[in-house]
Amino acid sequence: MRTARDIMTTEVVTISPQADVTEAVRILLEKKINGLPVVDALGSLVGIICQSDLVRMQKSLPIPSLFTLWDGFVPLSSAALLETEVKRIAASKVSDAMTAEVVTISPDMNLDEIAALMVDQKFHTLPVIDDTGRLVGIVGKKDILRTLMPHT
Repeated sequence: MRTARDIMTTEVVTISPQADVTEAVRILLEKKINGLPVVDALGSLVGIICQSDLVRMQKSLPIPSLFTLWDGFVPLSSAALLETEVKRIAASKVSDAMTAEVVTISPDMNLDEIAALMVDQKFHTLPVIDDTGRLVGIVGKKDILRTLMPHT
């Protein structure tokens, strides 16, 4: 059975959390990729920024619903959620627009598990992390599609 190691792209294009969002957009468009792992100065994975993170910046700000109780206003959504959404919409740096809680896979994960994860969780890009926590590759939907082509 094929694993992430067999299909992953090993020359991973990454970006710094301090980079401008416009730089992330430029790289995604030029390289025709969906996601960029975000790595710190030591090369540790700190997030991922995908096309969907950047598209989210174009949506309008959700106005929280309120109801009145004893002449006071009670929000129906949390202030923290609203603050996070404002920060993402107004992001100028990658660190503000990226997804910090990254789902990663190991080099030994089977192809069927990777495909199920992508389909079930709607992921387009999965960073591959080795036992030491080092970024060693990335698996995107194109990598999965290539497995459907006959070897020539």
